[in-house]
Amino acid sequence: MELASPLVFACFFFYRNSSIAAVEILLLCFWLFHYLNRAVVYPLRLSGGSKAMPVSVVVMAILFNSGNGFLNGEYLSRAAYPVGWLTDPRFIAGLLLFWTGLTVNLHSDGILRRLRTKGDHGYRIPRGGLFRYVSCANYLGEIVEWSGWACMTWSWAGLSFAFWTACNLVPRALSHHRWYRETFSDYPSKRRAVIPFLI
Repeated sequence: MELASPLVFACFFFYRNSSIAAVEILLLCFWLFHYLNRAVVYPLRLSGGSKAMPVSVVVMAILFNSGNGFLNGEYLSRAAYPVGWLTDPRFIAGLLLFWTGLTVNLHSDGILRRLRTKGDHGYRIPRGGLFRYVSCANYLGEIVEWSGWACMTWSWAGLSFAFWTACNLVPRALSHHRWYRETFSDYPSKRRAVIPFLI
């Protein structure tokens, strides 16, 4: 499902770009790093077997990822960032947010992965990292990461992706949080769903 995004992004990025500048290449690398990890590396590292997923969820995810890859790839193919953009406060702030979110995301994924061993289908409470504060630290990481992307690119395409990421992940986090609290009687009472101390 996730592979659609880097493929569509790269197709439009390279199809439209006859002379690719350094800033656009750097942004392309950030995008590809996230999605190749999400679509290839992460699934290969999972243990505990695969779960059934409705076809409609898969189709909707492919459509969303394709549309998102198109919007951002198309935008970057037409963008003309000067090299000086790398020292612009918006790029620097966005870069810090992006790498912070990516780090939180990767660390949280690792914690979730280690909850299960091969053949284990049970559920456990994630602990450590930002899971001390929220039920869905991995979702928090994604929201921060793509907010950073919106800031780094300073574009409507980036802002649109950050907005829709939050619209998708916040309700899912609230649902997961409810499930954790209903399933585990010893679930940490001060833990929030996705934003520490707030939601």
